[in-house]
Amino acid sequence: MAGKETFAKNVELVAYHDLEGKPGFQMAMQEVGGRYYLYLCHFKASGWAIIDVTDPAKPEYLKFVPGPDLKGQTTPKLQVADGIMITALGGSLPMLHGAGFDDPYEEGIYIWDVKDPANPRWLSHWPTGGPLGVHRFFYNGGRYVHLSASCKGFSGFIYRIVDIADPTKPVEAGRWWVPEQWAAGYPETRAVNIEALLDGPMMHGPAYPKGDLAYVSYGGSGMIILDISDISLPRLVGQLRHHPPFAGGMSGARCHTVIPLSQRPYAVMTSEGERFQVFSKEKLQGKAQPLNFIGMVDISDPADPTLVSTFPYPEIPAGYPYKNFNEIPGLGAPPFGPHNLHEPHYHPALEDRNDRIYCAYFHAGLRVYDISDPFVPREIAYFIPPDPDKWAFNNAAGDLFPGPNIATTEDVIVDNRGYIYVDTMQQGLYILRCTV
Repeated sequence: MAGKETFAKNVELVAYHDLEGKPGFQMAMQEVGGRYYLYLCHFKASGWAIIDVTDPAKPEYLKFVPGPDLKGQTTPKLQVADGIMITALGGSLPMLHGAGFDDPYEEGIYIWDVKDPANPRWLSHWPTGGPLGVHRFFYNGGRYVHLSASCKGFSGFIYRIVDIADPTKPVEAGRWWVPEQWAAGYPETRAVNIEALLDGPMMHGPAYPKGDLAYVSYGGSGMIILDISDISLPRLVGQLRHHPPFAGGMSGARCHTVIPLSQRPYAVMTSEGERFQVFSKEKLQGKAQPLNFIGMVDISDPADPTLVSTFPYPEIPAGYPYKNFNEIPGLGAPPFGPHNLHEPHYHPALEDRNDRIYCAYFHAGLRVYDISDPFVPREIAYFIPPDPDKWAFNNAAGDLFPGPNIATTEDVIVDNRGYIYVDTMQQGLYILRCTV
C-alpha cells in the first residue's frame, strides 16, 4: 500500500481481508455451533457482509446481502443476537458518498432471522416515519431494540424502543426525548443543518441498558441516564454535560458513546473526532481542532454522574511522519479523535473485560487502554494501519476529502477469544491480537 507504513505496539496482525473492495463500518458477531460469524455494514455499499472467522488467520467471506438499491441509501449499523439481526436504514451523508439529502432511500430498520448464520431471512421492516431513519442502536437479544431514530414532529434523533416479541410485527413500545426536540411542524425537507443538530440535543446512541437504567449518549446534551423500569415511559434520572469545552465546532457527535461497565460502578464516555471532509482550508480558516476526549465517569449515584478522569493523548510512534495527530504540514487538522469503542453488549460471543477499553481512534488507529484504576487510565497498545493506495468512494478525492489519502479506523469489536476486528474508511478488515 502507498503512504505511511504500519505502526504497532503490543499488537500483532493475524490476518487482513479486502472485503471485496467494500470498506466496512459497524460490525457484530454471533457464535453458532462453535463457529464464529462476523456481520459487517459498509461505508460505500448498501448491504451487509457475512464472514466466517472461526479461524481468524483465514477469514472466509461467505456472502454479501444487498440492501435497497437507492441512490441515497446508507446501511450503517447492525446488531446480531439470539438468532436475530437488526440492520439500520438511513439516508445519504453527502460528505461521504456524494449523494444528496433528497436522493431516495428507505429508512427505519430491517429485522432478519439469522439462525442459519450464513443465510439471513428477511422478516419485517419497521419505518420511523421521520426524515433521517435510524443511526445507532442496542440489541443483545430478547424483546426490545433500543434505537437512536428520527420521528415525525421531532428534530434530530430521539430515543425509541421497539418491541419485537413478534419479529414479523415490530411495534413501538416507548420513547423519550429532550424537550427542545419537540418541533411539530419540523420541515419536511431532508436537508438539515448538521452542525446545529450536533451542538443541540440529538441522541447519538446507543442507549445502553444496565438493569432498570439506560445510559444514553445524547450529543450536545451529554450523558443521559434514564429509568426504563416502565419501558413505555422512560424517566430522566441524571445527566452529565461536557460540551463545551469538549467537542464542538468541526467535531462529530458531541457525546458519541456511553458504556456502563458490567461489573463496576463506572461508565466510559466519549466525544467524536471527525474526518477530512470538514477540514478543508476554507472551513478551518486558522481555527484549532476541537478538543475531544474519552473519560471515566463514576455512576455509583445515577442522579449525579461524575467525570473522574480523561484518557491520555495517543502515543506518537517512533518514526511517525507527523509530529502529532492534530497537524499535518500543509493541511492542518486530519481526521482525529475517538470514534467507536468495543461494546460488549453482555453478548456471549464478545469479550467483556471491565479492565480494558478498545477504541478506533480515526487516523491514530486502534488504541487499547487499561482502566484497572479508573482515575489513571493507561494506553497499553496500538495499531495504526498503512494508508490506502486508492480512493474508495464515488465522489472526487480532492473535493470533499482534502489532504492525503490517510488510513482512518472506524469500528472495533473483540470476540470472546480475544481476537480484535478493526475496519477502516477505505480499506478492508484487520484481525489483530493484543500481546499484553
